Amino acid sequence: MNKEILMVVDAVSNEKGVSKEIIFEAMEIALATATKRKHGEEMDVRVSINRENGGYETFQRWAVFADDSSELEDPDKELRLEDALEISQDAKPGEFVEVPIDSVVFGRIAAQTARQVIVQKIREAEREQVIDEFQERVGSLVNGIVKRVDRGGIFVDLGGNAEGFIPRENLIPREPIKPQDRVKAILYEIKSEIRGPQLFLTRTSPEFLIQLFKLEVPEVGQDLIEILSAARDPGLRAKIVVKSNDSRIDPVGACVGMRGSRVQAVSNELAGERVDIILHDDNAAQFVINAMSPADVLSIVMDEEAHSMDIAVDEEKLSQAIGRGGQNIRLASELTGWELNVMTEKDAEEKNDQESKELINKLMDDLDVDENVASILVQEGFVSIEEVAYVPTNELLAIEEFNEEIVNELRSRARDILVTQALVNEEIIDQSGPSEDLLELDGMDKELAFELASKGVITREDLAEQSVIDLEVIKSLDAQKAAEIIMKARAHWFDDKEEKSSDKEKGNVNE
Repeated sequence: MNKEILMVVDAVSNEKGVSKEIIFEAMEIALATATKRKHGEEMDVRVSINRENGGYETFQRWAVFADDSSELEDPDKELRLEDALEISQDAKPGEFVEVPIDSVVFGRIAAQTARQVIVQKIREAEREQVIDEFQERVGSLVNGIVKRVDRGGIFVDLGGNAEGFIPRENLIPREPIKPQDRVKAILYEIKSEIRGPQLFLTRTSPEFLIQLFKLEVPEVGQDLIEILSAARDPGLRAKIVVKSNDSRIDPVGACVGMRGSRVQAVSNELAGERVDIILHDDNAAQFVINAMSPADVLSIVMDEEAHSMDIAVDEEKLSQAIGRGGQNIRLASELTGWELNVMTEKDAEEKNDQESKELINKLMDDLDVDENVASILVQEGFVSIEEVAYVPTNELLAIEEFNEEIVNELRSRARDILVTQALVNEEIIDQSGPSEDLLELDGMDKELAFELASKGVITREDLAEQSVIDLEVIKSLDAQKAAEIIMKARAHWFDDKEEKSSDKEKGNVNE
């Protein structure tokens, strides 16, 4: 029987590729289970198999608890320390004591139990192996053979007992995939479940496109070319941004390949998805112009504050610039990070004219100048009185139509307006500041009073009507201090009551 145990361990370990130690542990669990069945008791059993000769010993054991413990629930598996010391003088709470008992023979029942336990252990070991193998590959490209296709997605054999799943929403739309096809995908998540680890894959992420180009373009692997970002409408169109780290290499040409061979190979893997290769540019406007390919941009107006750009194209090319369902403009916007607005050249001119008129009218009103002066300022890029007041004088003097006298007058007017606005704002702040009775309240400091005023608590009466919860918005106040100042604000309420009570008593006496 001892040799039979060793033979089973060797055979299963070789067949399943699982370590012998895992099989030995499974055998020990099986023999322990068979022992408990034989005795028909809810005992705790431990079996120890000798790894060298296959011999094994069986022990009944008990968990040891302190004498005053209230956690004991099962006397067949647990003992108080005083009882455990009768079995072993080394007994300690939190450990086990055990006595040897007769071992069961490794027969048919034990073998069946061992088989079940071994299968379970093997599954657990395989799960751990799969997780260990793929954990560091999350975010990278994997490939395998399609095992089956159903409504929810496709299951892919990744080899080594590993199975990946591509949900339907992560498949390229209308992609003709069938069993036994070889597919590539990005591993994006691992979930450990009862039925085994679930490796979730995707073929629709921008990262998948980038990894495919890395396979097809060796210059990328050599760091001669960088792929900075990508945007996709899976199955239809995609854009990638490339940059060369070597001035001798054309990054767009390298990614396209001889007669388009490289980009075509990527497109074929993506079920015919059309890929635009965009050259990166440090100049944001030029980068957007590149990203709008294949549309030709006639003009571009940048609004850095709104982080948007108005793009003008030929009227005949407007539909191409926007793309089917807004596809081209959406991908370009996603790629560059700018909000892009496409319009015809005529519409762009009308919009610019309207905006210019609004700016001219505003400067005319603010600076009290005629339309001619305001128009010159707008044409030269001055769109606010702050710019007129504070830009270097030589920038204004560089304007052909202006002399030093005009420049000084414009700057003086602009600064006067800004000072007036500041005074008005300060007056508004003062008017909404704390009242004298709030400032003079015992325990109140000026900083706290102004913070309360900013929250609408302006007078002592306002404060008296607050609760501690109402004042939680004041970060400098803890609950105790809030309660104290509220009670001080309410003090006059109680004083008034006492005075009225006193007056009433005097009246009664006089009567």
